[in-house]
Amino acid sequence: MNPFSSGTRLRDMIRAIRACKTAAEERGVVRKECASIRASISENDPDYRHRNLAKLMFIHMLGYPTHFGQMECLKLIASPGFPEKRIGYLGLMLLLDERQEVLMLVTNSIKQDLNHTNQYIVGLALCALGNICSAEMARDLAPEVERLLQFRDPNIRKKAALCSIRIIKKVPDLAENFVNPVAALLKEKHHGVLITGVQLCADLCKVSAEALDYFRKKCTDGLVKVLKDVANSAYAPEYDISGISDPFLHIRLLKVLRVLGQGDADASDSMNDILAQVATKTESNKNAGNAILYECVETIMSIEDNGGLRVLAINILGRFLSNRDNNIRYVALNMLMRAIAVDSQAVQRHRATILECVKDSDPSIRKRALDLVYLLVNDTNVKPLTKELTEHLEVSDPEFKGDLTAKICSIVEKFSPEKIWYIDQMLKVLSEAGNYVKDEVWHALIVVITNASDLHGYAVRSLYRAVHKAGEQETLVRVAVWCIGEYGEMLVNNVGRLDIEEPATVTESDAVDMLETSIKSHSCDLTSQAMCLIALLKLSSRFPSFSQRINDIIGQYKGSFVLELQQRAIEFNSIIERHQNMRSSLAERMPVLDEATFSGRRGGSVPVVVSTSQGVSVNLPNGSAKLSTAAVADLLDLSLDDAPAPSSSGGEFLQDLLGVNLIPVSLQPDANQAQKSSADVLMDLLSIGTPPAQRSPSTPQVLSSNTDNRSPLDILDRLSTPSASSTQVSSTGGNSSMLDLLNGLPSSPPMSEGNGPAHSSVTAFESSSLRLTFNISKKRGNPQMTLIDGSFTNKSQDVFTDFIFQAAVPKFLQLQLDPASGNTLPANGNGSITQKLRITNSQHGKKSLVMRIRISYKVNNKDVLEEGQVSNFPRDL
Repeated sequence: MNPFSSGTRLRDMIRAIRACKTAAEERGVVRKECASIRASISENDPDYRHRNLAKLMFIHMLGYPTHFGQMECLKLIASPGFPEKRIGYLGLMLLLDERQEVLMLVTNSIKQDLNHTNQYIVGLALCALGNICSAEMARDLAPEVERLLQFRDPNIRKKAALCSIRIIKKVPDLAENFVNPVAALLKEKHHGVLITGVQLCADLCKVSAEALDYFRKKCTDGLVKVLKDVANSAYAPEYDISGISDPFLHIRLLKVLRVLGQGDADASDSMNDILAQVATKTESNKNAGNAILYECVETIMSIEDNGGLRVLAINILGRFLSNRDNNIRYVALNMLMRAIAVDSQAVQRHRATILECVKDSDPSIRKRALDLVYLLVNDTNVKPLTKELTEHLEVSDPEFKGDLTAKICSIVEKFSPEKIWYIDQMLKVLSEAGNYVKDEVWHALIVVITNASDLHGYAVRSLYRAVHKAGEQETLVRVAVWCIGEYGEMLVNNVGRLDIEEPATVTESDAVDMLETSIKSHSCDLTSQAMCLIALLKLSSRFPSFSQRINDIIGQYKGSFVLELQQRAIEFNSIIERHQNMRSSLAERMPVLDEATFSGRRGGSVPVVVSTSQGVSVNLPNGSAKLSTAAVADLLDLSLDDAPAPSSSGGEFLQDLLGVNLIPVSLQPDANQAQKSSADVLMDLLSIGTPPAQRSPSTPQVLSSNTDNRSPLDILDRLSTPSASSTQVSSTGGNSSMLDLLNGLPSSPPMSEGNGPAHSSVTAFESSSLRLTFNISKKRGNPQMTLIDGSFTNKSQDVFTDFIFQAAVPKFLQLQLDPASGNTLPANGNGSITQKLRITNSQHGKKSLVMRIRISYKVNNKDVLEEGQVSNFPRDL
């Protein structure tokens, strides 16, 4: 017989394919077989149609195209015999899917088979429909499947229920047709039908709220009774697995009860007793029992339950943590992470067991347990938990140190009760795993040390001792080098020594030796070497007797191949040798860094870069915003006036150094005012809480009132002086100015001087969510002054928080802005924020009032910024 003829048996073809030595040889066998099958199809040979289709299914599973045999499936399905139909339906499920248009041709055949007198043919049709049913087929055949849910044979009812699941997923609108038949299935005694009926009930509840309400009212008690019967049923060999009667039905029932009880107190009450019974009586020494217990715990944690049952569930999870099976422990840890939000106190009782899981050899268990420990930390247990984790850090695997150090540092920063404890714990972490610590962590430690003035000496001495013990930890060396450079004299003189410290004597030579050793260490990278050079420069000022030795150490890097180190060494060497009069000023201690600002910036709530409209980004040095008048005008989309050349002064040197165009202090309108020093200008530039002062006439008058006392950080975040209860910026037109904030805005023609109305009201700004109304009045006897009561109303349905109002006026106006009445604006107009403004118009009668405003607030923790221009003031103001 020809090995590739239509009469070749399937096993012969499989044997020929498996005998191939190469892929090319296999492709040749498949091509010849496919050619033979095509010839048989073209001859319309019915004798070997089922054999050809069986061959095509095997070829399809090998990954070769078999689309040419799809119509053979339909012909076999239309055949009257059961064997042909069985092969046809099997081919239909393998060779076609619901995206094939040819599938619509088989709908009529499936409908006929669903009404067939042979129950096995009905089963074939249901099986195929449940696997490849499309939305169109579901709508056409749903009535037939619904009818078969009451079929006399339980196997057909089971298959019909599974097919119904596919139908309601494809067409959720058909769910209501299956509600009553499913309620009848839930009373079945046959476990196979009951399992599929319960699953169909759960899926109906997910796609239809009406079905969920119906099953809650009509079927909850029945399902509870079924679960009780199954849990208390006698031994039945056909359902028994490891001594438990039908654990699969157990789990299905617990899942559907979870769906019914979630969010419904009455349904939850009706199932409390049986859940407690299952939780207490189920054996936990077998895997089947553990599966039931896990589903029971998940159901208890999901429904509306009393505290006692939840404690029982959490105790079961605690027992799971002691199991030797890693899978059981992993799912227990996952469930405890969800349970901690419901009953934290009950989870805390298993803290010791959870900590043991952190030390487990399985990396998945370790990581999940560490995440859970992090959630367990609070103000009362932070010290013992941190101690346990830090001790484990010493013996943990290198691949686990990164995650462990990150969690420890986060815990210490978040729950630190006192700064000395914070410093001690961070030193332990840096000493054990400093190379695994991220940069932001040791940056935060430096910020905390700078803010703890009474601990400067303690910190630098502790770091000095730690470096001698663990000098290979690069991050520890950086922090120590920074602190020695800043507080070196405290290290040598034992300044601020605490009672808990061990007595030690450190000389100036020892401090310099430590820096020299660090900078020459093989593990010292570029950042650490640069920090060492800066620290040496500072010590040259603090230890004058060692100035020459320090200069020699720095001089060794003047020929470094690294440009950064070479430049620093040359500059520092020049400062020490030629500019000793400047050295003490340059080597002064760093100003105290704003801890709240640094924390906010790490959390992402404070911007780090100022972006101007030209796309130029200005980096913020040392956590402070570098403000320039040009940036202010740019942000407000205002134009610049011609600015006079700055006078030659110390301020000019500072301008050139910082790259900021400042207005000379000599141009201030009050000639008797003391000239602002370079330090004051720098303080103003860095926004370090300087009191409000008279500005130069050309400085933009950007005023705001902020009631939350947060420091201004950058021009994008805050254009305000929050510490000022009332800020006044005066400007007269006698001098040429650098900025005219409102240049280019429409101005009114000259007007004859006269008094405006005593009281008037204008809508200054209105958007879809906010309205600002100005109630205007004039001060008697002073026509130049205008009094404005601003009223802000929230038109949206959300509450506005952190509300801030800012205003800018041209130089011929003088604006005084009082604090707002609050910073929270209720929703739906149920309240308002008021704020008073006083404007003095030096060009009264010639120019009318005009103003540019900015309003910022938060909605659902999202920042919102609105801007506008007010030019509809009465013309006689």
